[in-house]
Amino acid sequence: MPLSPDREAILTRVREIALALPETEERPSHAQPTFFAAGKMFAQFRHDHHGDDRTVVIVKTAEPEEASSLIENLPELYSRPAYFRSGWVSINLEPADTDWDHVGDRIARSWELVVPPRLLEAGGR
Repeated sequence: MPLSPDREAILTRVREIALALPETEERPSHAQPTFFAAGKMFAQFRHDHHGDDRTVVIVKTAEPEEASSLIENLPELYSRPAYFRSGWVSINLEPADTDWDHVGDRIARSWELVVPPRLLEAGGR
């Protein structure tokens, strides 16, 4: 399904954030734009996944308890993504007042959690 202009702009923003991180590449995974660093996935953009009419980015958290806490305390922002293990969260990107600094921090933190130490030592973000 083609994205609406607004949703295309959201994907463009996610791409800019993710691809600014060192040694990051985008490639499709399960037909979704997905971002990898050092061969490991750290973010995935989804729109209308299985007809849910939601636009989200999925990121890794430090541990399953962190993911559960985010979902419990901020359910309008975070949710559990389908088909992912615990420790991953979906961030809702639909609100007009999306806090893109926060989204960028969560994407960068997810990147930090998957990259080898040499990338962190090289300065990371």
